[in-house]
Amino acid sequence: MTTVLPSGCSLGCKIEGLDLSKHLSQSDESLILDALAKFGVACFPNQSLEPERQKAFASRFGSLEVNVAAGHYTVPGHPEVMILSNVIENGKPIGLADAGQDWHTDMSYSATVAFLNVLHAVRVPIRDGKTLGDTEFLDMCAAYDALSENMKRRIAGKTATHDFNKFWSKMVAAPGTQRMPLTIAQRAAKPPVSHPIVLRHPISGRKALYCNVGYVVRVDGVSQAESDEILQHLFAHQVLDRFKFTHHWTEGDVLVWDNLWTVHNAVADYGPDDFRLMRRCQVMADKYFG
Repeated sequence: MTTVLPSGCSLGCKIEGLDLSKHLSQSDESLILDALAKFGVACFPNQSLEPERQKAFASRFGSLEVNVAAGHYTVPGHPEVMILSNVIENGKPIGLADAGQDWHTDMSYSATVAFLNVLHAVRVPIRDGKTLGDTEFLDMCAAYDALSENMKRRIAGKTATHDFNKFWSKMVAAPGTQRMPLTIAQRAAKPPVSHPIVLRHPISGRKALYCNVGYVVRVDGVSQAESDEILQHLFAHQVLDRFKFTHHWTEGDVLVWDNLWTVHNAVADYGPDDFRLMRRCQVMADKYFG
């Protein structure tokens, strides 16, 4: 029997009773979509997914992205499955060690934005009995609802420019990073794009603030001063504690979240000897949105 257990916060639920390595029925898919439309983040505990099965599960919800900057940090033969890890083998990192370590929305810098992120915890760092490397989320539907009516009017109908290089450059400048600056080809593959600041969710119908600090560089069609003012307000507003939900990882978790109405941050509270290994698929919003 499949059970959906809400977290008690505006975001987050646990879905028990599904084995994602097996074929899912249409009713299973509908249940998952309904849970995501209600809670934005869903954890499937105690899963054992080979990369091929993770791809099969994720692709039910849209096309899978091959990340422009993934390089060799993908599962051999499965370029859609990116490896996020601080593990070193034969003197070389097996994955991207610092992925997502600040507030952002995956793929908002892409012309076709992301719908879901599917992240499988293969190895979770534990120190003194405490799991490390939480993933934090912000509820952008609740954040939009809580805006003043004046701010809602100011951003209504407006778009903002998202730039992949903003987040990437910040991470390149961080001490100890493995990252290199984006190449000309990578920049050309993901040029800056504009999206509405307010999205209406294609399943729930709710309005969400789609304006994350990781990638947004300016509000279009207004002066630089007004853009700076609006973004400063929105960025400060959306990180208020009342919009936050934290997922504490357990090995075997598959965490699925909706990028259309969440912002997330990977908490970097573990060291090089606290081993972490995740496999990620990003599902584009080409099936239910656009």
